[in-house]
Parts: sequence; structure tokens; C-alpha cells
Amino acid sequence: MTPEMEDGMSAKRSYIILDEQDNVATVVRDLPCGDAVETDGGKIVMRQAIPYGHKFALREIPKGEYIVKYGAQIGRATAPISQGDHVHVHNVEDIVDEVRKK
Repeated sequence: MTPEMEDGMSAKRSYIILDEQDNVATVVRDLPCGDAVETDGGKIVMRQAIPYGHKFALREIPKGEYIVKYGAQIGRATAPISQGDHVHVHNVEDIVDEVRKK
């Protein structure tokens, strides 16, 4: 996890990634549309505003692929999700019943 720099002096973390398998990051402050963050995978520009506690895509996520947060499958994409997109209930389906069956 690489914190972005603000004012060129102090680092302020704006997102959390806990596992290298994660395809989303959780923001720890509001990120306006157009804001960019630096990650280990490079610069990501927010394609929508991402509210505090919500997620953005670290890479392209095809329809039907699992959403992985903190190394765990937490949902499935209901539509293609682009890098920097807001990832939430509007483009992710619940997989609770599927997980319970395992």
C-alpha cells in the first residue's frame, strides 16, 4: 500500500489494500471524481466520487468476476467495472447464499 502525498510534505493514506489478490481498495476519506492515487500498480484516477468507506476498482473487473477485498470474495460484478470506478451495490451482487453453501 502506497500512501499518496499531500502538500509535498506529509503522507496521508486515502485507501486500504490488505491482500495482493484484492481487486478493490477501500477509501478512508472521500475521493472526488478525478482525484488520483498512487498504488503499487501505478496511478489510478477516480472515475466517480468515492465516499468514505466505499471501494474503487484497482483494475478492470469483467462482469461475473468476484470482487475481492481483504483477500476474501465479497460479491460478484453485475456489469463490467473499469479501473477507478466506484464499486458498490449498483454494480455488485451479493454472494452470501453461495458462500453459505461452500
